[in-house]
Amino acid sequence: MPTSDSKPDTPRHAAFVRVTHWLTFVCFAALLVTGAEIVISHPRFYWGETGNVNTRPLFILHIPSSREIVPTGYGYVMPDQNGWSRYLHFETAWALVFTGLVYGVAGLWTGHFRRNLVPERGNRSWRAYLERIALYVRRKPPNPGEAVSYNVLQRTTYVVVIFVLFPLVILTGLALSPSFNSAIPAVVDLLGGRQSARTLHFFVSCILLLFLVVHVTMIAFAGFRSRMRAMITGRAAYREERT
Repeated sequence: MPTSDSKPDTPRHAAFVRVTHWLTFVCFAALLVTGAEIVISHPRFYWGETGNVNTRPLFILHIPSSREIVPTGYGYVMPDQNGWSRYLHFETAWALVFTGLVYGVAGLWTGHFRRNLVPERGNRSWRAYLERIALYVRRKPPNPGEAVSYNVLQRTTYVVVIFVLFPLVILTGLALSPSFNSAIPAVVDLLGGRQSARTLHFFVSCILLLFLVVHVTMIAFAGFRSRMRAMITGRAAYREERT
């Protein structure tokens, strides 16, 4: 009859993955807080090169502002935290860039991307995606093998987040810098102007925030303690069935 052996010493995450993961989390949390403070100072978004209170906005966040000159429809203003938040946002963004570079170089050098993130050849089909989605919809527990390897949906999502969304949020953020704008104006023009870059920066940040919420939710569903243990210690419990 089948028995189950627990192997708590199964390797899961390399040291560089764990360190850059937690540094990225800290940076992202700081960027969310400071970014929210920056948005509060002017919760209006535009498209093009310029935008101000006299310009028709693309859309408005219906929240109070921290500046009296910004019309919001509220009879009060929020505390102005724009100074320190912009400074910390800028510094944290460079910390995130450095962390991403370390992760990228180490990931290429060790084969981490090819081995752990790129979907396996046998799973590069719509059927593989639909089957994994069906397991999520039916609230089936993760397969034992997923304790030591990502499934096809996880791999695809991480590839998009790491190689598309994070570079895009960094690029659109740099486009808001006057020095970057003057040094490489072609990039800002490609994005549609500084205000367009700001709007795109906001939307990409919202997508990353949504990813974070879903990511943490799925970790809780799959086993919060075991997944956290794996990302802290690098080891995962793997249950293997045998006869």
